[in-house]
Amino acid sequence: QVQLVESGGGLVQPGGSLRLSCAAAGSIFSINDMGWYRQAPGKQRELVAAIRSGGTTKYADSVKGRFTISRDNAKNTVYLQMNSLKPEDAAVYYCNARVLLYYTDSWSDYWGQGTQVIVSS
Repeated sequence: QVQLVESGGGLVQPGGSLRLSCAAAGSIFSINDMGWYRQAPGKQRELVAAIRSGGTTKYADSVKGRFTISRDNAKNTVYLQMNSLKPEDAAVYYCNARVLLYYTDSWSDYWGQGTQVIVSS
């Protein structure tokens, strides 16, 4: 099995920055896509940013130019640097990874437990 452990959430003032981290652990042979999603109260979970193992990235329009996703393949870790935070960025942020386990031949999606981001003065 795979565990995704997130860290870095918290309270920040508008205009501030936070850096989220998510480390994957378990019987991992390979990780393809890794990404960050968020869910605000009363809203659906939405993709924030994603990155492929080769480094190709994509972002939600609402965060382009403010957020940067990166990963360390050797550490099975993905990061989300969030700058110029706005109140509308407040949500629970979830890490996602598409993983190939040892001794299997199919990819599966795993999720972290979520980390709260609060943007308020």
